[in-house]
Amino acid sequence: MQKSTHIPKATITRLSLYYRQLELMEFDGYRTVSSDKLAWLCQVNPAQVRKDLGYFGEFGVRGVGYDVKELQEQIKRILAINREWNLGIVGIGKLGSALLQHRNLQVRGFNCVAAFDNDPEKIGETAPLGIRIRDIEELKTAVKELNIEIGVITTPASAAQYVADLFVEADVNAILNFSPTRIQVPDCCMVENIDFTVRLDILAYKVRNEIYAKAI
Repeated sequence: MQKSTHIPKATITRLSLYYRQLELMEFDGYRTVSSDKLAWLCQVNPAQVRKDLGYFGEFGVRGVGYDVKELQEQIKRILAINREWNLGIVGIGKLGSALLQHRNLQVRGFNCVAAFDNDPEKIGETAPLGIRIRDIEELKTAVKELNIEIGVITTPASAAQYVADLFVEADVNAILNFSPTRIQVPDCCMVENIDFTVRLDILAYKVRNEIYAKAI
């Protein structure tokens, strides 16, 4: 049972990493894992693993570790990925099409049930997974028809805010934004921004500093 409602965002990110490592460990035949081992696999401190899990209750046995399968199930429950979620993707260019074909999404319970675009040449065509591309103006109707709970934006920056507004008007209060711009939404709406260029900036900084450190 969750012990605190104030959970750092970084903790949620790490829980996702723990879950993926636990999946791999189960596949490799591990039945238990220590916090030290899990921390090493995820490149964090063992105390951090224990603290992250401690927000949600008592897990594992002192001196023995965590049951790999049981801890997976607990993290799935915490992250609410022990159920299926319906996604609607707006912007069926290269990125949108790639997401529709992303096998891991469906495996993890994220079902792409609708695809939208405003290009007349794309509307009515069949996207990957056999989904018919709908006119963006059909979004509100489709949200109700298909019980879309998460909206995904893969449009150019100039269209992102318009699409976000459509999702909010359709009562979709969770948006994954791949567009290279920040969108404005009401407080009731949750947004995760995925900007690859930011990650590239961070990677470039790390590489530069690694080269500089070796040169000293």
